[in-house]
Amino acid sequence: MEPKSLIIALFLLSLFFGSLSATPTRKIKARNPCKRLVFYFHDIIYNGKNSNNATSAMVGAPAWANTTIMAGQNHFGDLIVFDDPITLDNNLHSTPVGRAQGFYLYDRKDIFTAWMGFSFVFNSTQHKGSINFAGADPLMNKTRDISVVGGTGDFFMARGIATLMTDAFEGEVYFRLRVDIKLYECW
Repeated sequence: MEPKSLIIALFLLSLFFGSLSATPTRKIKARNPCKRLVFYFHDIIYNGKNSNNATSAMVGAPAWANTTIMAGQNHFGDLIVFDDPITLDNNLHSTPVGRAQGFYLYDRKDIFTAWMGFSFVFNSTQHKGSINFAGADPLMNKTRDISVVGGTGDFFMARGIATLMTDAFEGEVYFRLRVDIKLYECW
């Protein structure tokens, strides 16, 4: 065998055996969350008549729409910013433990869905800091998961999953989400 062919053969063998050692030798185990929290967030969308109670407002809309009436076609193109109360139970009038602050964007014409980016900012004696969320929200599903992408204070560098469930809604003005947070990285 020529030296050049021998070198190529040895190189290919080293790649093959090197890739075998990079293969995981153990199965990935399902982990239990290190912290689990459940909150409710209440969103009251400004509709041109409820400025005293509104906790969110449309700040962007397609050319065919306006910023007080949701667009047709599954609200496609509407951008909503919010500063909603977070409670420990499903009662809007319960004492808030923090605020849900962020935005959601209705991102498909063919189905009712949104993309969300928001934080839970806590101001209670029980929790200090924030939890940050981001992800797609397929609203027609009974439950849906979005990522917990970080946090501050008591939730420093938190990672996990938040399961959202629409707990109640009143037309296009009010909805309440139950947010079941499971953190898998806690400090």
